[in-house]
Amino acid sequence: MSVQDLRDVLRERAEGPAPANPARPEHIRRRVRRTRRRRGLTAAAAAVVAAVTVFSLLPGDAAPPQEAATPAVKAARELPERFTAHDGTGYRRLATATIRTEGTTKASVTIPVSGKPLDVAALCEGGPRANPPAITVTGGDVAPFQSLSSCPKDMELVPLVVPGGAGRITVTFDMATKGWGCVREGKDGPCVPQKPDETVWSLAVYEWTPPGRPVEPGPLKPFPKRLAGWDLAGATRQLVWPQARTFTVTARGDGGRIGIEALCAGDLARRMWFRYLIEGGEGGEVTATCGQWESGPYPMAMNEFSVPAGKPVKVTVRAGIWGPDSNRPVRWSVAVYRKG
Repeated sequence: MSVQDLRDVLRERAEGPAPANPARPEHIRRRVRRTRRRRGLTAAAAAVVAAVTVFSLLPGDAAPPQEAATPAVKAARELPERFTAHDGTGYRRLATATIRTEGTTKASVTIPVSGKPLDVAALCEGGPRANPPAITVTGGDVAPFQSLSSCPKDMELVPLVVPGGAGRITVTFDMATKGWGCVREGKDGPCVPQKPDETVWSLAVYEWTPPGRPVEPGPLKPFPKRLAGWDLAGATRQLVWPQARTFTVTARGDGGRIGIEALCAGDLARRMWFRYLIEGGEGGEVTATCGQWESGPYPMAMNEFSVPAGKPVKVTVRAGIWGPDSNRPVRWSVAVYRKG
């Protein structure tokens, strides 16, 4: 579980007393939906007109002057010029940009491509109900389904996918491509447009140099034996990406349904994705993301499937990762739950 996820849970618990027992199932469902959204499964909404700022930065150039933040939100913190990740990966900043909900909602940076992997880093100041900026690289998406969290207070990194053979690329950050839709007042009432919280984003593009040899993450915490009325039915061994890319686990779906959870550890844990193929169950392959759990409540974001009641079902797990992963392994495991 990330620091931001833990803060979110603590904030929710501080807002009032725990819900009464009859409301417990709906409370759990709301937490699951929030966790799924934080794992990068939110959808884009309506587009609006935006102001545009374009500038270019090469290594060693000074960053352009930042606009004064509005009184309601303090200025975004500066991202470091260099830092080293836990696994020994060295990061070097190439360019910076600042965008905000009020004022400059779009910015671009142009950088040279050295052949080293590239990441976008982000920090956010403002309320939690914020639109993360859409990120494009010379007209293409940053990476399928990989996006920033709503308003990360600690530095967050997502990979950039660089077009093959490119000598220079332009990276665009755009907050105006997403909207909050509207909320209807009453059954036949008007749909009132919703505004996101006012935010200021500090953004940067980094190139990184992987460690000289792979550094495996430590062991994962064991899956809970029971989750919101679901009992643990089976789990994979603790495997390591990229050596382990597929696994099969068999479990009984006694209640006619099973649930699947995934946990990962490592600096690139958030970039892992999994496809589940349920033999004899509903639908085909489903792509899901991976949770991180170091402390606090378990970050439940279960994927549920209908299966033949009382019969063993085989679940085939295929693992993958967004962006480069040179010498940066991820430890992972998948568990199957059944209705208790």
